[in-house]
Amino acid sequence: MPEGQVLTLRELNRALLARQLLLERRALGVQQAVERICAIQAQWPQSPYIALWTRLTNFKKEQLTRALTQHRVVKAQLFRITLHMTSARDYPYFATVVLLAARDATPGVPKEKMDELARRAREFASTRTVTHEDLHVFADEMRGFRWRTRMLTPLVHVLPSGTWDFYGSPQLRAMEAVLGVEVPPRDAGAERLVHRYLSAFGPATQADLVRFAGVRVGDVRAVLERDKLRRFRDERGRVLLDVPRGPLPDGDTPAPVRFLPKWDSSLLAYSAPERTRILPDELRSTVIRKNGDVLPTVLVDGFVSASWDLGTKRDLTITPLRRLTKQERAAIDEEGERLVEFFRS
Repeated sequence: MPEGQVLTLRELNRALLARQLLLERRALGVQQAVERICAIQAQWPQSPYIALWTRLTNFKKEQLTRALTQHRVVKAQLFRITLHMTSARDYPYFATVVLLAARDATPGVPKEKMDELARRAREFASTRTVTHEDLHVFADEMRGFRWRTRMLTPLVHVLPSGTWDFYGSPQLRAMEAVLGVEVPPRDAGAERLVHRYLSAFGPATQADLVRFAGVRVGDVRAVLERDKLRRFRDERGRVLLDVPRGPLPDGDTPAPVRFLPKWDSSLLAYSAPERTRILPDELRSTVIRKNGDVLPTVLVDGFVSASWDLGTKRDLTITPLRRLTKQERAAIDEEGERLVEFFRS
């Protein structure tokens, strides 16, 4: 497509579905799949497992558990200071940008002090496992920002955190001790972040990227200004950035019913106006609650059309968010049976 080509809402929807492996399930390894979709939101223990089940052919729970055990995929505090799973190959690059941005944005703490605290936190977690409570020892020196102590240095969750049934307090270790790698240069991290984000969620605006990652424009500006990125416009006239060979399916490409877990990144990868490419604006306040909770949802023809819930007895409840045809409801029920079977496996 030529530079400046206007992409319709449905074209942007299909681009997102294709890149998020939601147009058709793919036969990929767990680490490769996680790299393709950039990252998986991981506050709810089952979310990463469901996210991969809905995207991959013949996915089994033990595949993700094995990838965590082998440190091919890691769980960590990352984008927007929330829990994510990423490929172990990507995490150091993401962390060098995201954690530095979070540290720099801590009010009232000089950079030299933050650098010292980061060094101490790294040493603290290099020879032992630590907890979030342990990290709060640094809070007084960070003007009481207890939550931000989690972003002082790259920290990886230790098993069983990240597994299907784990709801306890996590144990953490320094990334260097777990993965055996050092933090890469910040510029290299910015380049990897931009490439992964646009490959997984593009075409997207600059504002979408910095909101998703929780970074500042200055952290990624040099990468975004490079000529090798494609530039389009949406129907509102906003500039959209994209990687050179990102797929752009036709807007009429058939899209199957897909179940998304709580906090699926495909719903959260954009600033509010851009979420309409998958989440109709009239449903936004229903799906994304004021407390930050995000419902598990059902995509019909590529857009959020229902929410779902599995009670303690694993009885699936579908709540339509718009009028569904008999054919659409039948397709939801058929896919829902497969989800129940996955939960029970």
